[in-house]
Amino acid sequence: MIPFAPPRIDQAIIDEVVAALKSGWITTGPRTKEFEKRLTAYCGNKSTLCLNSATAGLEIMLRWFGVGEGDEVILPAYTYSATANVVVHCGARPVLVDIGSDFNMNVANIKAAVTSKTKVIMPVDFAGLPCDYDAVLNVVNDPAVKNLFIAAAPVQSQLGRILILSDAAHSVGANYKNKKTGALTDVSVFSFHAVKNLTTAEGGAIALNLPEPFDNDEVYKFLCVYTLHGQNKDALAKMQKGNWKYDIIEAGYKCNMTDLCAAIGLVELARYDNDMLVKRKLICDTYFNYFKQFDWSELPVLKDTSRETSYHLFPLRIKGITESMRDEIMKRIFDKDVSVNVHFIPLPMLSYYKNMGFNISDYPVAYDTFAREITLPVFYDLTEEQLKMVCNAVQEAVSSVLQEVVNH
Repeated sequence: MIPFAPPRIDQAIIDEVVAALKSGWITTGPRTKEFEKRLTAYCGNKSTLCLNSATAGLEIMLRWFGVGEGDEVILPAYTYSATANVVVHCGARPVLVDIGSDFNMNVANIKAAVTSKTKVIMPVDFAGLPCDYDAVLNVVNDPAVKNLFIAAAPVQSQLGRILILSDAAHSVGANYKNKKTGALTDVSVFSFHAVKNLTTAEGGAIALNLPEPFDNDEVYKFLCVYTLHGQNKDALAKMQKGNWKYDIIEAGYKCNMTDLCAAIGLVELARYDNDMLVKRKLICDTYFNYFKQFDWSELPVLKDTSRETSYHLFPLRIKGITESMRDEIMKRIFDKDVSVNVHFIPLPMLSYYKNMGFNISDYPVAYDTFAREITLPVFYDLTEEQLKMVCNAVQEAVSSVLQEVVNH
């Protein structure tokens, strides 16, 4: 069976994890701090904090910005539940907007969704393709939109507009107008989950890139405290001679990254552009060049005049099919020992968000996209022979289902 997205575990990763174990530092320590510095240098943002998940990073930044009861956060209807769940955790209301043909938020829909309660916009870089961040920034800087903004916390007054908090879980290494993700907007949050391009087994990072007058290093220092119980010294600082005494200055959270996780990340980041991304691009280009010959295929945007994806997913859409036909196609692909997936079930189709009053009929592009989408395997160890097997399995499954429809 060809798997969908197993992590790359080779000797270089094993050796670095063993070295971390032998060092005695298995919680947050020197490797985590080094990983943060290297991520900042790689992305070109101002400061970076590593945590135990992207979900934690998104929620921490909403709380840092003072988002709470009565506030609204705008996000796409087409995303994983974590993007919306963190808004609910803060007591705020997610406001869902439909997507465009590239899977990302339709910027025209964002402006229409802004109210005086809007505090944050959370674009999602679906499959690793960056959103049009200049267009989103133009929305929040529009005088009419700015006049609607009501600051309810000191940091909100300091920014003076809606915060753009990017869910960049898929897009480490992607490019937009010659800048890397992480340096594209106010704050970006990465995921290093096991299925991501750059993994730390579990983990995430907050890439701070706040405009003046914010001091991003000061925000980083506060977040270090806020994400470790509100304790003003971490274990590394307390281990220094005579430096045991600490204080709790916030009722903080516990979502720090460990050095064991950072050890994996350091290896992966060092070879990311010249190895991992090269292989993932090769796989996605192979799919693109194979499936472009078929009239029934609708191919994802991998690169355009301003953007290049991180090649995290290859979301293939089949023209003219229904959701049930898509499910039958997937069944036949699995029958050929090829694992595929769907990204994602839109939020309004999930029970919790249905019960909040969301209806998928209000998001026609999201539903149409979901109903026709099949995500193909993309992972480092996928061989040329396996790639051919995937292509053949998908082509045969689609053709057989479409032929049956014609015959009926």
